[in-house]
Amino acid sequence: MERNVWLKSSRSGSNGQCTEVRDRGDAIDVRDSKNPTGPMLTFTPADWAAFVEGVKAGEFDLR
Repeated sequence: MERNVWLKSSRSGSNGQCTEVRDRGDAIDVRDSKNPTGPMLTFTPADWAAFVEGVKAGEFDLR
């Protein structure tokens, strides 16, 4: 992931319901693309990596 650049998934539709992610090196930020000046969540790189692995493993799939 490129540093200090907000990225949105290429799978995001035009309906505006998207999140954006930014890698600052020492932290990962996540925000709502419809409200770029609003609040954001910040994760450590280790926590973000664990979340991504959990998504890939299906840990958050609705049953």
